Amino acid sequence: MNRIYGNEELLATLGSMVTRDRAAHSVIFYGEKGTGRKTAAKYYTSLLLCSSPEDGKPCGVCASCRNVAADNHPDVYYAQPSGKLGAYNVETTRQICRDAFTKPNNDTGRKVYIFRDCRNTEAAAQNTLLKVVEEPPDYAYFIFTAESLSAFLPTIISRCISLPLSPVTEDEARRALTETDFTKEQADEAVSHFHGNIGMCREYLLDGELRKQVDLTKRLAESIIRKDEYELMRTLGEFGTERSSLRSAFTMADKLIRDAAVFAKGSSAAPISCCPDAAQKLSEVISAYQAARIHSCISKAWDAVCGNVNAGLVLTALCADIMTAAV
Repeated sequence: MNRIYGNEELLATLGSMVTRDRAAHSVIFYGEKGTGRKTAAKYYTSLLLCSSPEDGKPCGVCASCRNVAADNHPDVYYAQPSGKLGAYNVETTRQICRDAFTKPNNDTGRKVYIFRDCRNTEAAAQNTLLKVVEEPPDYAYFIFTAESLSAFLPTIISRCISLPLSPVTEDEARRALTETDFTKEQADEAVSHFHGNIGMCREYLLDGELRKQVDLTKRLAESIIRKDEYELMRTLGEFGTERSSLRSAFTMADKLIRDAAVFAKGSSAAPISCCPDAAQKLSEVISAYQAARIHSCISKAWDAVCGNVNAGLVLTALCADIMTAAV
């Protein structure tokens, strides 16, 4: 079972609920990518199904814990998304609602349904789940993960226990990396870019695409510093034009701009971008007010992408808007 670093209060809450036989039937784990939402969902699943939990924690060695860890427990159902957006549709949720009334076979008498990455779940699909989430069979549990609660309808949120996950300290992130597969030097490099976000640190060390995106983010800063609109356009284009690629580009650029605003204000707040050195240099040529305007430009561009506006047009407009805002 993967260890969860930090988030002690969350783990204590889960353990207390199960120990007191008051386990929540519907839970939302939310937080930015890499903070361990899926790991937390699996941990709670193990805790619910463990045949011999100890001190509010799953034992990790019983057959149930091993099956959960291997993703082959017969009473754990992972909802399958569909389509280009990876959304959960009405047909999927209806099937789960029907299946929820079939009793489980394990010793704990529980079964678990997990919806991972609920960013694009259809409203109609969420409405289909309302009744079973609000009044589930005694043995049925529903776990959702998402970056933000905004992914859910208010009616779903009101029927769930919402538990946030957050990045850990940089020291905890280094320890997590060195306790697994990486050297101290690798851990230091990853943490310098992704701070206490263990998942993103690991991805940076294992995924050449993410390292490329970090380099592109540095080039974005340099383009804005030089007021080079053509280079800015070329750099953004290298992220790609698929929605997932644009989401990464806009997220990384927005965090860069946030850090530049923080540095421009002389704040002691910790950086969150993957290129704090580049953000520091950027803060020397734009003010916090200009950074706020650029943030608004990025938000407007993402809204256009979500509205299915042509990606090329969105990027062209964004580059022009950023240059105007940076003047």
